[in-house]
Amino acid sequence: MKVPLSWLREYVDLPAVTAHEVADKLTAAGLKLESIISHGHDVKNVVVGEVLEIEELTGFKKPIRHCKVETGEAAPREIVCGATNFAAGDRVPVVLPGGVLPGGFEVGARKTYGRMSEGMICSERELGLSDEQAGIMVLPADTPIGADVVELLGLRDDVIELEITPDIGYALSIRGVAREAATAFGVAFRDPADASSAELPAETGPSWPASIADPTACDRFVLREVTGFDPAAQSPLWMRVRLTRAGMRPVSMAVDITNYLMLELGQPLHAFDRDKLTGEIVVRRAVAGERLETLDHVVRELDPDDILITDQSGPISMAGTMGGLETEISDGSTDIVIEAAHFSATGISRESRRHGLVSEASKRFERGVDRELPLVASWRAVRLLAELGGASIQPGVTHAEVEVSPARIAIPSGYPATVAGVTYSKDTVVTRLEQIGCVVVDGTDPAVREGGVDPTGVVTGGAMAARLAVTGDDMITVTPPSWRPDLTDPNDLAEEVIRLQGYESLPSLLPAAPAGAGLTERQRLYRRVGRALAEGGFVEVLSYPFISPDDFDRLLLPAEDARRRAMRLANPLSEDEPLMRTTLLPGLLKTLVRNVGRGFADVALFETGSVYRPRENAPDVAPVLGVERRPTLDELASIEASLPDQPLRVAVVLAGEFERSGWWGGGRQASWADAVQAARLVAAESRLELSISADQHEPWHPGRCAALYVGDTLVGHAGELHPRVIEAYGLPPRTAAMELELTRLEAVMPGPVETPPVSAYPVATQDVALIVPDFTPVADVETALRDGAGELLESIRLFDVYAGEQVGEGNKSLAYSMRFRAADRTLTVEETTAARDAAVAMAADRVGAQLRSG
Repeated sequence: MKVPLSWLREYVDLPAVTAHEVADKLTAAGLKLESIISHGHDVKNVVVGEVLEIEELTGFKKPIRHCKVETGEAAPREIVCGATNFAAGDRVPVVLPGGVLPGGFEVGARKTYGRMSEGMICSERELGLSDEQAGIMVLPADTPIGADVVELLGLRDDVIELEITPDIGYALSIRGVAREAATAFGVAFRDPADASSAELPAETGPSWPASIADPTACDRFVLREVTGFDPAAQSPLWMRVRLTRAGMRPVSMAVDITNYLMLELGQPLHAFDRDKLTGEIVVRRAVAGERLETLDHVVRELDPDDILITDQSGPISMAGTMGGLETEISDGSTDIVIEAAHFSATGISRESRRHGLVSEASKRFERGVDRELPLVASWRAVRLLAELGGASIQPGVTHAEVEVSPARIAIPSGYPATVAGVTYSKDTVVTRLEQIGCVVVDGTDPAVREGGVDPTGVVTGGAMAARLAVTGDDMITVTPPSWRPDLTDPNDLAEEVIRLQGYESLPSLLPAAPAGAGLTERQRLYRRVGRALAEGGFVEVLSYPFISPDDFDRLLLPAEDARRRAMRLANPLSEDEPLMRTTLLPGLLKTLVRNVGRGFADVALFETGSVYRPRENAPDVAPVLGVERRPTLDELASIEASLPDQPLRVAVVLAGEFERSGWWGGGRQASWADAVQAARLVAAESRLELSISADQHEPWHPGRCAALYVGDTLVGHAGELHPRVIEAYGLPPRTAAMELELTRLEAVMPGPVETPPVSAYPVATQDVALIVPDFTPVADVETALRDGAGELLESIRLFDVYAGEQVGEGNKSLAYSMRFRAADRTLTVEETTAARDAAVAMAADRVGAQLRSG
């Protein structure tokens, strides 16, 4: 919402403050400032001139005129101009030599087209008044020659641009912002709606026939008529300037008047060509199959929930959103019907989003407009059409209405203080509520004594009165004004008191941390895993949890089975990704591709997050419950049963160099082994040890895939991705990945353990090299050595793998370093040798290993 400061001052007696000071006050009151735009402050030396003579210059490709212009100086000015829309005797704005136009454009005397030009005759665009560039701006004939154009036209102004959030729709008008400014500065506010209400004529009878067929769509509908309007009449300059400064383009007088009043009062209006209407106008919902061509020349298929304005010919307007093309005002319209209404905010919001059609009117209706404005705004509109366009106002007004009871809220006067933690007197609470237009009376209105407690625990109406009557707290009954439909419960009223008193006056207090409420064991695990992977060289990313059906094909997953196991969103952000992820890999792989495409070839990423898997026999549709009470245990159980399982996983992807090359030497390419090591890091933080075996599992390479187990529980997979997956995503060759389910690790994590004592005795090291068939998994050999070595084994490390003639064809040599230590003594050579021999014997028995000699 763009608010010209000069327009605001018409309704508020602001002190001598700058636009920035006004913006600061409005920001403190809760309105969000977007920007402050200054107009005309750099303009100088622009005066009114009268054209005395015009000489048409020939020999040029475009019309050029040499003009003599009287500017109130000793002698007329000679000015060369290319516009042709003015004549001798017209009064025009003239920039004298040394003058400055908006944007810092300086004008001087210079020779052009063979003549001396001592200044410049200006258009509206050059003065910054509008985008109109058809020709020179011609001023009224009685404009004083030599007058300062800046003062005459009000060129100097500041525009405060505010971002209006959905809960303060009243601020989408000069009227609403002016009321806030008056409260903020503690000055008088003149309501433009009150002034118009005082001039309303008595309702002598209906104008054009109209009715409301659906009370849920509209509860007030007003029509007024004018005849004999001059379609050639031009909107006055002051109106066009204000519209332009407020961000709207002037179109024609009839349209400009409706837009002007919408900006001023907040009430959208629509003008129909009376000659194009047929029969009674009815406000109703659409019928299946109906269509309407709107003002933007788009033929729209209407939905049964759309709110329409119709006549005997069918739909003529999408209510509160956009008018129909067939009944629009044209250049020849002389008889006009002005419509003003109060439509359902929810209905207009859904209609606007359904058709992707957001208009200035729909923005206001969906936030809630003043229900009392249609009569006032429509009367103001027909008066302006009469005053500015020569129209005759027809007697009578059509006023279709559905009775709506005003909201009443009973609260203790001390409730805002309870919410804020700051003491507010009863007088302060009442004064602040009255400043926003509420009617406040002492006691509890009988109409609200039947109130109750809503499902969120907010106490309203009589239930609050009954609960707090014991404390002796004074009760007040508040009737919000018609322009504040957002005030519906005690918390809304408390917020109004608090914001008007000033958020800056609220103390800043840190909540006391209750004893024993630190991080849970699950939270500690997730943090430890993140730190371990970050220390291991991985970078954390966060991806959207949405995937495409094509991702199943790219990952080589059975398409039909995968789609059946994926949750489909009812309202996806993107139609290309309508499913909830069942694996973390698609998001990570797309992030990897994005990084590689931007020149980062060496990438190691990880992500921790939930995946979503439908439960067996879950209902297709979750129950939709009301808000008038707390759900029962059975209802909560039915909601829980419809939700998917959401296990937490961790995944990594690697490509390029995992150990970087540099001046210190060559690097090392990332491989499947790094993905397996990442899984070991995660398991170590869970105080668990992984066992690893070869596996075949999509989307990994069938010969380079490891299954990750804790005991007999499969917790994940790691390895090199399948070449077809790499090709489908456009990944670097030999990309590796790991995905592990943290929820399963958490389920088998040991409880708190004591830190083992540190032995003060020396370690004994024994190296052993075993020859095994080349298809033997290294993990099986290591497990056999651990089991055979017994309790004295402290650690085991594979430090060499060899395949060649010395070990025979089809074999490989695995060399291990085994560290032995006892807690209570120094081990002898005989003890460590015996433990090593037992380990070798176990490996020979399980995997057929032979001790390598030489």
